[in-house]
Amino acid sequence: MSKGASKSGQELEEVLDKLRRGEISLSRLESLLGSPNLAALARRRFLEEETGSMLSSIASTILDFEELVGRNIENPIGAVQIPIGVAGPLKVNGDYARGEFFVPLATTEGALVASVNRGVKAVTLSGGAKPKVIYDGMTRAPLVWTPSVDEAVRFSSWIKSRLDDLSRVVSQTTRHGRLREVQTFIVGNLVWVRLVYFTGDAMGMNMATIASDRICKYIEGAYEGDARCIALSGNVCTDKKPAIINRLLGRGKYVVAEATISRDIARSVLKANIEDIHYINTAKNLLGSAVSGSASFNAHYANIIAAIFLATGQDAAQVVESSMGFTWTELRGNSLYISVTLPSLEIGTVGGGTRLPTQREALKLLGVDGGGDPPGSNALKFAEIVASTVLAGELNLLAAIAAGHLARAHELLGRGGLKR
Repeated sequence: MSKGASKSGQELEEVLDKLRRGEISLSRLESLLGSPNLAALARRRFLEEETGSMLSSIASTILDFEELVGRNIENPIGAVQIPIGVAGPLKVNGDYARGEFFVPLATTEGALVASVNRGVKAVTLSGGAKPKVIYDGMTRAPLVWTPSVDEAVRFSSWIKSRLDDLSRVVSQTTRHGRLREVQTFIVGNLVWVRLVYFTGDAMGMNMATIASDRICKYIEGAYEGDARCIALSGNVCTDKKPAIINRLLGRGKYVVAEATISRDIARSVLKANIEDIHYINTAKNLLGSAVSGSASFNAHYANIIAAIFLATGQDAAQVVESSMGFTWTELRGNSLYISVTLPSLEIGTVGGGTRLPTQREALKLLGVDGGGDPPGSNALKFAEIVASTVLAGELNLLAAIAAGHLARAHELLGRGGLKR
């Protein structure tokens, strides 16, 4: 053993003794040991001793915490592994995504990848999915106090007239982001300022938060009336909560994907009739969602969104609003038209979890890793692929229900019933 390794081992034992005696907390280990990787080892060993649980599988990771602590994680002890399957090739005829793609899906739900894959086959044989990004803007909505409704109205008019000044403030905080729009909402004497940003290839929540903080400081210095920012986020953004405002106005990428499936392909690939698929969508997704009071009218967007998010390093909590949306079908002669609308798809190809090694590989598989040229084009390409994959998964589930295959698929693939 080298002298350096011996010293590290001695330091580790000294720190563990202090942990056992309650003299230090788990959060101090990086500063005491000088190495996030060594700190993760110390936490693991301490937890194993305290709980009697072996954490050898959690310890088995390729992650280097020297790179991740302070960016992606605090108090690390290891990593969790989730199986990744692939669906494809999926043909996409978008403005940014053009060609055939193999889509990585990280999930523990048996039958999900197979379900999406069958839908992918039907969509691709039908000429592919046609996606379109309708809107692109990340939001943050500071809450501003004024003493009266008159002052609230004056302030609202003032802030919306200062777009150029606010844009200059934003440009001092980011190279790639810019302010696109200022929306205001008044309740009593309170004003929510919903700021809409272009954030390039980043999902952009951090970028929007920092820029909005600077705008709050500008407001308090430049507005001549009585107004104070009392909350950097006033919940009208709306982040990590299902919200009608995002469903109507959009947040992140507002994207639609559509395809036309012939009767023959529906029968041969999906084992269902187009009339039955259309009826199930009407009765289940539209009427059933209305009866339940759901804010979304779809079968299982969250299944596909969550699987792609986990595989590609997106913020998993934003599955909540990213999976809102509507599935629409029409019978057109001997074909079925189907579309999915995702008004609040919050994704990025840089920043956050996209820098993790396995997630970065998954983005490379799709050809969308890193920043695009021009900025923002990779995120838009990614949005088109995600929406097209959701379309395929939604189509197949509706067909499986129409044909009465749903339970059988879960028996075969969700309970280990598939013979090898």
